[in-house]
Amino acid sequence: MPSYRLHYFPESGNSYKLALMLTLCGERFEPVWTDFVGGVTRTPEWRKSVNEMGEIPVLEIDGVKMTQTAPLLLKLAEQFGRFGAETEEEKFELLRWLFWDNHKLTGYMATYRFMRAFTQNNDPQVLKHFRRRLEDFLGILDGHLQHNQFAIGTRPTVADISMMAYLHYPSDEHGFDFAESYPAIHAWLGRMAALPGWRRAYELLPGKRMTNYAK
Repeated sequence: MPSYRLHYFPESGNSYKLALMLTLCGERFEPVWTDFVGGVTRTPEWRKSVNEMGEIPVLEIDGVKMTQTAPLLLKLAEQFGRFGAETEEEKFELLRWLFWDNHKLTGYMATYRFMRAFTQNNDPQVLKHFRRRLEDFLGILDGHLQHNQFAIGTRPTVADISMMAYLHYPSDEHGFDFAESYPAIHAWLGRMAALPGWRRAYELLPGKRMTNYAK
């Protein structure tokens, strides 16, 4: 059986994607807390020994360090035979939503949430711009989920795991009330949370937490 080590910090939704995928597939991993706030990922030593891209998460599979959540989710789906596509049409749809999430939903939500909750003296105009963009993307997703149980139809895939990760964190961090504003997203998050083995991010990713200035 392969062994897994996950380099992460608890607030990283991208780390949560991999932790949740492994957990839903019945796999354990060794958590390796990373001092992201302390700047370790920006040091030449860390980039040389852990990830040249200077990013978290990093997943070690049998000692081989691998990065970027989207290809890792696809790799794990193929490895476990779960949460992947079963037809060419499904493969296209899965990739379509996965790439959209990385470029739009996760891309903006990760930055907006970090600036809003974990940064002091942030720029209100920048936050307003990101919020406007996110409202557009969340509206797109909510509209899609009004007619689909999950991203590509009636069963969850890694596209769902990718899209829900940052939305799952507490509302005092991202500042959205999905039940009020995006009921289809709220219902979908409930369906994801009902999957056997599902656990919250802060349960799967222990360790020192950042200061939440938005509370």
